[in-house]
Amino acid sequence: MRLLILGGTQFLGRHVVEAARARGHELTLFNRGRTNAGIFPELEQIHGDRERDLGLLRGCRWDAVFDPSGYLPSVVRASCAALRGSVDYYLFVSSINAYADSTKPGLTETDALVELPAGAAEELSGETYGPLKVACEREVDAAFGTASAVVRPGLIYGPWDATDRSAYWPMRIAAGGDVMAPGRPERPVQLIDARDLAEWIVRLMEGRVHGAFNATGPAETLTMGAYLEACRRAAGSETRFIWMDEKFLLERKVGPYSEVPLWVPERMHAFETVDCSRAKAAGLTYRPLEETVRATLDWARSLPADRPPIRWGKITMTPALSRGREAELLGEWRSQESGPR
Repeated sequence: MRLLILGGTQFLGRHVVEAARARGHELTLFNRGRTNAGIFPELEQIHGDRERDLGLLRGCRWDAVFDPSGYLPSVVRASCAALRGSVDYYLFVSSINAYADSTKPGLTETDALVELPAGAAEELSGETYGPLKVACEREVDAAFGTASAVVRPGLIYGPWDATDRSAYWPMRIAAGGDVMAPGRPERPVQLIDARDLAEWIVRLMEGRVHGAFNATGPAETLTMGAYLEACRRAAGSETRFIWMDEKFLLERKVGPYSEVPLWVPERMHAFETVDCSRAKAAGLTYRPLEETVRATLDWARSLPADRPPIRWGKITMTPALSRGREAELLGEWRSQESGPR
């Protein structure tokens, strides 16, 4: 197949490129040429901004397009219009933040989606991210109908994650000592290896599979305790986990998800129990969790310590918990009569 990738040089896009190459497909990357410039020099690359330079794609032909970088409906609408006569199939990456109810366990693809308030500006922020993704999904459906698919991932995890969400726990546990552990050890968590997601996305494009799919993992229920133990085994560490209850952390304004990766408040447990049976039926498979963690740790050890924060529009990804802040929390927890001694 001839595949067009909108982006393709960071994280999920990068893994999709690698998976598609491994399966023998011919690829064109369309991006600004700024992020990780120089990778994949053997591939055709068209450098331009999808908000202004879609004309650069005129006159070309592809079997399918992969879009992991659509955040604003006007931009996705323009991409769809530019590609309607050039591609046969459109796969769009959305998010489980597309769902309206963050408290319902077992979210499925038929559950209600979150809506952008009437008259709201098309401006990306933490509050509008989910509604804007929904609006983008509708643009793809309107333009391509049954020749399209929407993938709604949960936490995408693994090598080349530019945020702290994948690297934080393996690296912190490898450093040893007492480690703050959030909430209940038995609380469910979900994540998906970016490589598993990428390989499955390529197969969806090959089959031109239609529909919306939740896409997170792993295959069986995972708990925070089991995840941290997998990190400890991968790191060969003798770290001791100090479990702190959610109320304690929230009272001290510790930020879920970004500052403390994989932890969300119990009231939002819908996002840790998403039903992915439809994706599994469509061929989504998972490698062992420990393999994912070990690959992430190996990659994270090669990173510079002073990476700049990641921004999408007005969204700045909060850096993960610092060692100094963690030490403060450990000290406060131990000072409480209810804390471990």
